[in-house]
Amino acid sequence: MAKKALIITSNAGVEHDELIKPLEFLKSKGIEAIHAAEKNEEVQTMKGDKEPGPAYTPDSTFEKVDPIDYDILIVPGGTVNADTLRINEQVQQLIQHFTDNGKPIAMICHAPWTLINAGRIEGKTVTGYQSLELDLKNAGGLWKDEAVAYCKAHGWILITSRNPGDLPEFNEAILKELEAA
Repeated sequence: MAKKALIITSNAGVEHDELIKPLEFLKSKGIEAIHAAEKNEEVQTMKGDKEPGPAYTPDSTFEKVDPIDYDILIVPGGTVNADTLRINEQVQQLIQHFTDNGKPIAMICHAPWTLINAGRIEGKTVTGYQSLELDLKNAGGLWKDEAVAYCKAHGWILITSRNPGDLPEFNEAILKELEAA
């Protein structure tokens, strides 16, 4: 049975490469990668949080995806994207479903912010964009400044990376986890 990855974003402020590069990489490896957003409207990407990038139409919405169907949850960064997602109850429920069912989650850049609001950061080794260090530590996370932080604590896998420069390592860590499952 083919592996399936669920990539979730808001409809604005998504870091372009953190959405597109994992999506393209996974598809090139034969993994079905679905991009779901809050609304069935274009998703505006950004380059470096400052310059608009291309807009993309998501494959689905949060309401229409069933987390049971997916092997991994991937959350790209972008300051506005992560800040929007962290207060979205559907996102909190998706994260909680994956963690409660021992399924891996991969997050990059600002995306680990969402773990705080979902109540799933405590005791997890994590990395992310440098400005998140204090927030994640204060919420109970164990900070590492590495290209990829891999954590098995609490019965579920968390893969995190710092920024778009870590995408090759991030993508490989996701692939390795999917192949091992």
